[in-house]
Amino acid sequence: MESDSGQTNSAAPTAPGAVFFDGLSNRRRIVALRLSDALEIREDGALLARWAFHDIRRADSPSGLLRLSCLTAPPLARLDIRDTGLIAALIARCDTLEEGLPNRRGVAAIVGWSLAAAVSIVLVVLFGVPLAAERLTPLVPDSFERRIGDVAEAQVKVLFDGKPCSNPAGQAAFAKLVGKLRQSAGFDTSVQSGVLATSVPNAFALPGGKVYLFDGLLEKAENPDEIAGVLAHELGHLRHRDSMRELIHNGGTSFLIGLLFGDVTGSGALIFASRSLVTSSYSRDAETNADSFAIETMHKLGRPAKPMGELMFRVTGKEGGTGLSLVSSHPLTEDRLARMDKADAARPAGGQPLLSAAEWQALKNICAAGKGKV
Repeated sequence: MESDSGQTNSAAPTAPGAVFFDGLSNRRRIVALRLSDALEIREDGALLARWAFHDIRRADSPSGLLRLSCLTAPPLARLDIRDTGLIAALIARCDTLEEGLPNRRGVAAIVGWSLAAAVSIVLVVLFGVPLAAERLTPLVPDSFERRIGDVAEAQVKVLFDGKPCSNPAGQAAFAKLVGKLRQSAGFDTSVQSGVLATSVPNAFALPGGKVYLFDGLLEKAENPDEIAGVLAHELGHLRHRDSMRELIHNGGTSFLIGLLFGDVTGSGALIFASRSLVTSSYSRDAETNADSFAIETMHKLGRPAKPMGELMFRVTGKEGGTGLSLVSSHPLTEDRLARMDKADAARPAGGQPLLSAAEWQALKNICAAGKGKV
């Protein structure tokens, strides 16, 4: 039998039923193959292609199928062969069949690079974003931080369905308490504070000088020193800009991009980060620094710091350590409580009570108008 080139290939293996795509159309052709000095691909006797053996390469294919491509054919051209006899004959003739095909070493390299990429992502999440937050926080202008705080404040009120408590006597008592703390801590009157009517036992600081107390925590407090210590702790987070740092951190890369371009008010990352400010934990260093600030602030007023820790433990016992409580966002350890106790022992309280009994009762009832209390 002669090929179209005129060469004799009487002993050439042949096989019908191979599948050929010419790379120029999506037409699937059932072809017959002949081996002479090259691989001939025919359909109904007509020669469709002639591939030189040294130009043929193996392509990725499922088990039991040999898929071939050719360096001189269109890039999408391929040939699928299932006949085992012809596959063996082709492999014997194509001495460069495996060139360019990933071998075990190549597969291992691909797996290795994939693992490296996964590890890189984890490292960025664990270290890259926190580092960016640490470096960017001091560079954020106060005016921009206040703008972010305004947006975060609105989001927090929506998320927790919290309305500002407005009982006049309670407001006066709260203003007196915050005023003493602010003066002791060295803050000016730009610091904003309030009590929100929500049952969640928490308190938090927002970027831009905002400190809020949830009525749920106020209800669990037994004396003004407990609430004063918590508020002093939050003022510590405010002084160290922990809230801004946490907002950048929890907002992730999308928030960082928005921060760089000045577009944060419409960012979904900010909504997530606003919730994170009152549900996630600060770092151990941030909590330690805020504790130090609270201890010093309370001692300047001649009041103990330990009641703050006692309130936290009381919430832990009643809440079982679950839910969106002060303990979940400011995890308290026995070491921290012992530190407060030791600090108080070294500097016993000698100052006047921060609030009178009547003022304390008014503060406890600050949300009475919104809850039907009398």
